Amino acid sequence: MGQQKQEETMISSMLLLLLLAPTSCSARAAINPSNNATTTTSARSKAQAAAAAAAAHSSKPLAPALIVFGDSIVDPGNNNDIKTIIKANFPPYGVDFVNHKPTGRFCNGRIPTDFIASRLGLKELLPPYLSSEPLEKHDLVTGVSFASGGTGFDPLTPKLASVISLPDQLSMFHEYLGKVRAAAGEAKAAEILSQGVFAICAGSDDVANTYFTMRARSGYDHASYARLLVQHSAGFMEDLIHAGARRIALIGIPPIGCVPSQRTMSGGLDRGCGQGHNEVAVAYNAGMVREMEALRAKYPATRLVFMDIYGFLYDMMMHPRSYGFTQSTKGCCGTGLLEVSVLCNPVTSSVCDPVGDYLFWDSYHPTEKAYKVLADFVYDNYVKLIL
Repeated sequence: MGQQKQEETMISSMLLLLLLAPTSCSARAAINPSNNATTTTSARSKAQAAAAAAAAHSSKPLAPALIVFGDSIVDPGNNNDIKTIIKANFPPYGVDFVNHKPTGRFCNGRIPTDFIASRLGLKELLPPYLSSEPLEKHDLVTGVSFASGGTGFDPLTPKLASVISLPDQLSMFHEYLGKVRAAAGEAKAAEILSQGVFAICAGSDDVANTYFTMRARSGYDHASYARLLVQHSAGFMEDLIHAGARRIALIGIPPIGCVPSQRTMSGGLDRGCGQGHNEVAVAYNAGMVREMEALRAKYPATRLVFMDIYGFLYDMMMHPRSYGFTQSTKGCCGTGLLEVSVLCNPVTSSVCDPVGDYLFWDSYHPTEKAYKVLADFVYDNYVKLIL
């Protein structure tokens, strides 16, 4: 009976993993190894963060708004009320968030876009467009996220996961602009389009889920699938330009073969990195660098920035102690090998202690502490190029 139960549990886990995908985006900042024992929940860290936030908001924001499209790395809760199993609006998600409240963020606390919005001087949290409560005028006009966990550039990816596609996210953006015009006027909408920061974070779900786990594109080899993703990614960027956006940042795909779940599923007995996953990521990134050069030439009035975070995140994974972590091959939730979304829950999954030692919260998504490091790297190395 014990063996049968174990087999049933494994089957359930694999079915869920067929519909979930790993870390898509990340970034980096220097971190003092001597602060390893400091956690995101410490009173001192919170006081320092509050002081920094107050200083940031005492001056004019560096951009009028932050507008985000993408997957679970930048989804603050858009999946909460849609019909999909890819959700994170229950404990232990949010255990280190404000009031220890799960919001739909796939993390123990804040996610990259929250940190970026704060550093831009806009607000402390970037809300989901599909908020359960109507957004106040300030939250509306300073930006939202349309991201949906589990989506991707490949049109098959959101269908397999029953989540919001990127074209549908763009449709919601057009609806959003109408709300901005109604609340704050045409001039504000024009300002958001011309000076707002637009960010796109997707691609890992395509590689890890659609291509490798589901084998839904069996007719493509690594190189041709990377080209398919480049085609759809560039097409989405061009659609966004046609919608009026002028400052657009695209985050590249990281070494997704090295996230905990992919080590478990594709790394063999020693749980090494899934090399095929990383090969597709590298090919996609190189292709998008070339494609964005062409888009800059075609649309000279735009600022288009490719945020290459592959090498940095790989270094974080290979040398976690250099960044203030001790564990980078397992997640904090449960065994850390497979748990994500509904598999990371208060009934069957314990939470590591201290969380701050871990690079990953669940088997796909980084911890709040790691996201802070990653977001600072993106901001310091790339965001300044788009302002």
